Amino acid sequence: MSASRQSSISSSEIKASRSPSLVSPKVFARKVLAFYQKHGRKDLPWQKNPTPYRVWVSEVMLQQTQVKTVIPYYRKFMQRFPSIKALAEAPIDEVLHYWQGLGYYSRARNLHRCAQTIVEQWKGRFPNTLAEVESLPGIGRSTAGAILSLSRGEPTAILDGNVKRVLSRVFLVDGWYGQSKVAKTLWELTETYTPKENTGPFNQAMMDLGASFCSRSKPQCDMCPLNSHCLAFIHGKTQEYPHKKPKKDIPTKKQTYLLTQNPGGQVLLVKRPPSGIWGGLWCLPEVNRSNDSTLVGEFKHTFTHFHLLAEVVDQPQQPPIEKVEENETLAWHNVAQLDELAFPTPIRKFLNAHFQQSES
Repeated sequence: MSASRQSSISSSEIKASRSPSLVSPKVFARKVLAFYQKHGRKDLPWQKNPTPYRVWVSEVMLQQTQVKTVIPYYRKFMQRFPSIKALAEAPIDEVLHYWQGLGYYSRARNLHRCAQTIVEQWKGRFPNTLAEVESLPGIGRSTAGAILSLSRGEPTAILDGNVKRVLSRVFLVDGWYGQSKVAKTLWELTETYTPKENTGPFNQAMMDLGASFCSRSKPQCDMCPLNSHCLAFIHGKTQEYPHKKPKKDIPTKKQTYLLTQNPGGQVLLVKRPPSGIWGGLWCLPEVNRSNDSTLVGEFKHTFTHFHLLAEVVDQPQQPPIEKVEENETLAWHNVAQLDELAFPTPIRKFLNAHFQQSES
C-alpha cells in the first residue's frame, strides 16, 4: 500500500477490509503484549486477588477519573465494603459518603443497586456471562468486558477512552467516537484485534498504552510498540486523532441556596432525590432570593452539561422555620456532625470554609 493511499484511507475502508497490510491481529496482539511485559501496570490494588467484585469496583471508579485519584478511594471503599454482600447490605447514605469527592454519584448508586441485584438473583455470586453482566444497572458493554477479562481471563473485548484513542490513531478512524457510526467502527476493530488468549493482559496493556505513550495531548510515538503500523503517526496526524467532540456552548445556570441555623446552631439540610444531579446527597435547600436576604457567599462549579453559578443566602422564611419534622429528606444537623454526611464536593467545601471562618 503506497503512502498516498494510506494517507487518504477512510474508516469505512479499514472497517471493510481489515487488511493485513495495515497490521494483522496476531502481530498487533504480540506487540501490545510485549509492551505490557515491559511497561504495563501490574501492582494496582485491584490487580491483587482480581475477583470480579474487586475489578468491577475499580472499573466503575475509573470511569471519568484518573488512576492516581482512584487508588486511595478504592482502598477505603474495599476496606469498608469487602464483598458484594457487605455493599448490598449497607445503607446508600454510607455508600455515598465513601464515594464523595469522586463525583458522578450515579456510579455509586448503580454499584449499590447492582450489589443488591446480585444478592437477590445470583445469591451474591457475580454472574458469569457477558449478557448477564451487561444487564446489571450501570454496567455497559466495555465495563462488562473488562470485568470478565481482567478477573476471569474471558475473551471479551473492551473499548474505554484509552482504547478508543489507540485504535482511532492506529487505524485513522474519522469522526468523534461519541457518534454511533464511529463507535460501531471502533467496536468492530477492538473485537477483531483482541486475542482469544491472554485477553486480560492484552486489555490491560491497551488501557495502559492509551494512558501512557498514546496519551491525549503529548503522545510519545517514538516509544510506542505500534508506531510502525499507526497511520496517524506515519502521516503526521497524531494531534488530529481521535477527532474531538464538536464544540457546543455550555449554558450557565444560577441557583440560590439557603444557609440558615436554628437557635441551637443546627444547619437545615435537604436530601436530594435519588436520581439526577447530586442524587441522594445532602445539600442546602434551594430557595428564591428575597429582598430581605443576606448574602453569605458564592461558589462556581462546572458539570458536564452546564456551569453552576451559586449564591448562598440567609433570609427569613414565610412561614418561619422553627420546627422541622425529622424525616429522610429535610432535617436540622449539628455542625460538628456534617463530616458524617455525604455532600456534593462544592457544597462541602463551601460549608467547611464558612464554618472555619466563623470559628476564627
